[in-house]
This record gives sequence, structure tokens and C-alpha cells, in this order.
Amino acid sequence: MFEFDYTFHWITVWNVLPEMLSAAVVTLEVAILSIVLGLIIAIFLSLGKESENEFARTTSIIWIEIARNTPALFQIYMAYFGLGAFGIHLSPYVAVLLALTFNNAGYLAETLRGGFASIPNTQMSASRSLGMSKLQTYWYIILPQVLRKVYHPMTNQIIWAILMTSLGTLVGMLELTGKTDQLQSLSFRTFEFYLVAAVMYFVMAKGILLASKLLSYKLFRGDA
Repeated sequence: MFEFDYTFHWITVWNVLPEMLSAAVVTLEVAILSIVLGLIIAIFLSLGKESENEFARTTSIIWIEIARNTPALFQIYMAYFGLGAFGIHLSPYVAVLLALTFNNAGYLAETLRGGFASIPNTQMSASRSLGMSKLQTYWYIILPQVLRKVYHPMTNQIIWAILMTSLGTLVGMLELTGKTDQLQSLSFRTFEFYLVAAVMYFVMAKGILLASKLLSYKLFRGDA
């Protein structure tokens, strides 16, 4: 008969909880930065993929295909170990940020491309007839509509980025998973540490969802 004789030692986790919270901040920092930078790049990639310029179109397609069809872990390894082979040595933090930005840009580019495709071409014609430049039309008319349409898919991408930062532990980054692994190895209270870390990831993900809903209500409550 199975007997459960495990004794929990939560005080061990409680004593180093501030360190885990600091690591969670690093996790959020990397995830949000990679989303912001990825979104900026994704705008150019989505437009470049539909561009008549062969270089812009080819570059965009290659970026998007590699980002979406190779593992995120592979991309982190390439940023950390791969670039190191060419004498470019990045810190674990920068390598993970670079890799996640690359990955997010690829996924967000396709999301944005769908948003751009949903905007009628007549809006561009109408704006140009009013004397607005092509850049002004994209900035003031089209892009705000596109971002509104892809707002909720972008929220899911942020959560994905938060969870994927855990891969950083494999290159020595002390985000939440890395710090948890380091701390539990000192006391061997594996269950307690990873359970608390899992709860922290859950809270961060649900916090992002709640914040996005509140923000969407503030931004879009005037919509019909």
C-alpha cells in the first residue's frame, strides 16, 4: 500500500522568496522587452513581406519562416553559443532577449499581416486624396486599426514569451526558473521550490490577462 511520508519544509522557500520574486521581475522584464522590440520589427516584416521590393520581401519571408518553424530553444542556443563561435559573446540575458525578440517578431509579423489585410484599400486612397503621405496614412489611419484588431492575439504572445523565458536557464540566465533551480539545489526541497515557481508563473500569466482586459476596456469601450 502506498504511504505518503513526505515532510514539507515551506520555511526553506519562504526564506529565499525575495530572491525568487526578483527573478520573476527579470522574467517579466525580458518577456515585455522582447514583445515591444518584436512588435516594432514585426511591423516592418509584415509590410516587407507584401512589399514590391525583392530584398525586403525575401528578408521578411526568411525571418518569419525561420522564427516560426524552428524551436525557440534552438534560437536561444544560436544566439548564445552560435554567435560565440564567431567571436560575438553575449551575456545570457542579452542572448535570451535577442532570441525571444527574433521569435516574437516572426509570429507577430504574421498576426499583423492578417490585420493589415483586413483594412480596405480604399482607406489608403481616401487618405492620399486628402493630401496625406503614405507614411502618415499608415501611422495615423491604418496602424491604429491594425493594432486594435490584433490586440488580443498579442496578449497571448506576451504570455507565451513569459513562459519561454524559462528556457534561459539552459544558458545560465537566472530568471525565475534558473533562480529556482539554483536555490532548490542548495536544499534539495525540489517539490516546494518548483511548486512555488509554478504558482508565480500562473499569477504572472493571469495578471497579464487581467491587465489586458482592463486596458482593452479602457481603449475600446467606445467601440460599437
